[in-house]
Amino acid sequence: MSDANRHDIDALNSLIETTLDSADGYEEAAKETDVAAYRDRFVKRAGERRRVAADLQTAVRGLGATPEDDGSILAKAHRAFLDVKHALLRDEQAVVNSVENGEDFIKGKFERALEDDKVSATTREVIRRAYLTIKDGHDEMRDLKHALEGADGRPVTTTTPDGRPLSM
Repeated sequence: MSDANRHDIDALNSLIETTLDSADGYEEAAKETDVAAYRDRFVKRAGERRRVAADLQTAVRGLGATPEDDGSILAKAHRAFLDVKHALLRDEQAVVNSVENGEDFIKGKFERALEDDKVSATTREVIRRAYLTIKDGHDEMRDLKHALEGADGRPVTTTTPDGRPLSM
């Protein structure tokens, strides 16, 4: 493997790690929510993130290296913290906010990779294609977060058919 490939491999492996963290985060959010529509969205996004990671892993193999196949320890610790927070709050807004914060992070990381002038044109194109899916997920979670906040920035709440409060 050439030194020219090393930077591309490092950039791709970093994105793989973050994308796997994102998939794990979506899977965790799907477990945490009580709202079926959110659960379905989160499961769908987790699958998309796994496919993006697989595409990035293929690119690393094409460069003659072994791709990352696991998320980061820091992300696992962060998800454990969010589990505790959600257990204490039992608030759908907290779940959506956590997902949206993660989306801001991954979107920014992909944008920085796209701006990296040391990345080859071929790798940049792989990253650009992956970014389109990442950005779509980011925008969906941003819109969901804002819909939950309502016009005054506070969560909008309704009740379920059995009278339990439900954040929308």
